[in-house]
Amino acid sequence: MLKKTVIPEIFLLSFFLLLSCNSRQQSVSISETGYYKEKYRPQYHFSPDSGWMNDPNGLFWFDNEYHLFYQHYPDTTVWGPMHWGHAVSKDLVHWEHLPVALYPDSLGYIFSGSAVVDKDNTSGFGSTRNPPVVAVFTYHDPVQERNGGDAFQNQAIAYSTDKGRSWTKYSDNPVLKNPGIRDFRDPKVFWHKETSRWIMILAVRDRVHLYSSPDLKKWSFESEFGEKEGAHGGVWECPDLFP
Repeated sequence: MLKKTVIPEIFLLSFFLLLSCNSRQQSVSISETGYYKEKYRPQYHFSPDSGWMNDPNGLFWFDNEYHLFYQHYPDTTVWGPMHWGHAVSKDLVHWEHLPVALYPDSLGYIFSGSAVVDKDNTSGFGSTRNPPVVAVFTYHDPVQERNGGDAFQNQAIAYSTDKGRSWTKYSDNPVLKNPGIRDFRDPKVFWHKETSRWIMILAVRDRVHLYSSPDLKKWSFESEFGEKEGAHGGVWECPDLFP
């Protein structure tokens, strides 16, 4: 089940799959002996310490670090229950692998999404002095999918108050429930200064929907785009919106 990106997120990196039999969960430093001397280790493109990866998620800069999350299955080299892998960098070339940020749970696998620094603490998860980082992602429920339901993809959030080193899932997830649409995923969120609201652009079948929120918890539908525009051969996965 490889996801094909139709509207890719903007980021100046390519992401390759590293094939490896070993899976480790602890933090792995970029200075670890021999790491970049491995025979098949890319030198300029990010690769996980081991295991499967695909879509990059939650790209942001905070407190002198670039953060990268990515779709990850740490147990083997094929697609499986998706996690969010996590790495940080000072220069976008050399990366330090951090422990897995988000694990699957009873609500489903952790599919693609984005992350924001809530500098004004609109969510109330931190403070203005110590602003929280909030991840917005899609829960994919494989049980509902197998049983033939349509509402198996919902949007949820998690937050961190220690620069992304540990994460707490919001107790009232999902924050945006599926209205009964099979393809309802990949939330990209950003702050819209002019209206003092968070804006979410979401892949919904062969178009996108736009939602707004004052606090990243309560979301209101605003509009949709794409019904008569662009290609309609599949889902508009991983959309982005920017000036």
